[in-house]
Amino acid sequence: MNKLAFFVTVVSLAVVTLVANPSFAENKPVVVSSKIDTEGTLLGNMIMLSLEANGIPVRDKLSLGGLPIVRKALIAGEVDILPEYTGNGAYLFENQQDAPEWKNLEQGWERVKQLDYEVNKLVWLKPAQANNTYALGVRSDVAEPNQLKTMSDFGKWVAGGGDVKLIASQEFVNFAGALPEFEKVYEFKMKPEQMIVVAGGDTANTIKAAAAQTNGVNTAMVYGTDGAIEPAGLVVMEDDKQTQMVYSPAPVVREAVLEVYPQIEAILAPVFDSLDAPTLRVLNARIQVDGEMSKAVAKSYLKEKGFIE
Repeated sequence: MNKLAFFVTVVSLAVVTLVANPSFAENKPVVVSSKIDTEGTLLGNMIMLSLEANGIPVRDKLSLGGLPIVRKALIAGEVDILPEYTGNGAYLFENQQDAPEWKNLEQGWERVKQLDYEVNKLVWLKPAQANNTYALGVRSDVAEPNQLKTMSDFGKWVAGGGDVKLIASQEFVNFAGALPEFEKVYEFKMKPEQMIVVAGGDTANTIKAAAAQTNGVNTAMVYGTDGAIEPAGLVVMEDDKQTQMVYSPAPVVREAVLEVYPQIEAILAPVFDSLDAPTLRVLNARIQVDGEMSKAVAKSYLKEKGFIE
């Protein structure tokens, strides 16, 4: 999730006026969509398979594109339901970025739920407990002997002269809400020689560098549910003082569709409630690392948990 590029593309959506909540005919298939990324497609497949297993006709429009594309399609009624992240609400609406609610899962969800319903008649259903936000992943052979589990632990370790070598994107290092916020809250300071700064925000590359100890790297910028974290032997530092916005995935559905199929809420609530960060990391890894197909991973998980037969 490239945050700064995301900010630029999404801000325009806050000022675009579209006709929201077009009508929905009974017996018409529910068009299920998602963004083009691994996790979005996985969650979209979970939504689609769950609805289909409960007798709701569906049409597959997964991996439609980036956020601006899927957002406009949802508001226009071209798609009916998709997974989205609570923290994105800070950028989907004007003058919301500094609201403290975005750093709390429940409060952020309540806020985006209210805003999106008032403006677009879109309904945010129950979110997952997972948080796909900025985090630091430390090699286990460094984290375990130094008892590093939280960012408070990490901050004390670095401030006390810990032998850290971080690889991160330029965006993460420079954006006030990312590394500088971590440094301020957890009272440590990274020296230039303790960092390798790369231009792109692809965490596959930062994780790979930490796993291979490239140029002595032992800590990587990650997103909280990256599938490669555990296979690479990294330990995610818990943001125990909640410095980062919470990005928890939730189904977002058009009100007109929910009026025809009110059971959608009850169908999807237990599915998303079962998805914490470790679970999503494992599922994402099956796709990103092991090469399994997204739909097959979603189907096997739903069957294993008893959500579908």
